[in-house]
Amino acid sequence: MMDVERRHLAQPVELRAAAGGPGVLAGYAAKYMRYSQNLGGFVEQIAPGAFAKSLGDRVPVIARYNHDDNYLLGTTEAGTLRLMSDADGLPYEVELPDTSAGRDVAALAKRGDLRYSSFAFHTLEDEWSVTEQGFPLRTLLNVQLVDVAPVNSPAYLDTSTGLRSLAFRIDVDPDDVNRVSLEEIRSRLAGEVSAPEVREEKQEEKEGGQGDTHPNLIALRLRELELLKSR
Repeated sequence: MMDVERRHLAQPVELRAAAGGPGVLAGYAAKYMRYSQNLGGFVEQIAPGAFAKSLGDRVPVIARYNHDDNYLLGTTEAGTLRLMSDADGLPYEVELPDTSAGRDVAALAKRGDLRYSSFAFHTLEDEWSVTEQGFPLRTLLNVQLVDVAPVNSPAYLDTSTGLRSLAFRIDVDPDDVNRVSLEEIRSRLAGEVSAPEVREEKQEEKEGGQGDTHPNLIALRLRELELLKSR
């Protein structure tokens, strides 16, 4: 079974008046071709058309406040949740129910307290490259939607699936991907280092006791990305 991944977008939702019920909540669950924050060793962007198959196949999608089953807001199957893809990304509209969850979400949106939207998905196809700064870049090409959600704050992003995808792309064990140097990852993604050479270099590092196993290595890599972004 494919893992469920979640991503968020920092953009307030909009509450529109409706003839019945608390109102219609509208916002963007995702935007195309925008770099994400650092996801633990790589950044990510969504390609235009990444949602096309999911929308075209009418895959059932639900809207839940904070991704919580106890706060169901709407479903595509009932027509109370509407999804579309435009030039910017994935906008959504959900007719809020006249329930405690619907009224609470309407009140929070009206006050401007809901500052984020989120979507959950299964990755069907992705590709890897590097940014202009040479940092690993994952591009989501085809994803299957699970849900969209207005959320109070960004939840912890489980990036294990993305890291496994990176490990597969550079042909290393997923448990070792965080030990591979950033320069080596860049070279492998650019096709400058073959898989056997990567494995041989890693083996030599292990035998020589000079491997990149310092516990602060990941933090140093994250800091490097932040410095590159600030230039």
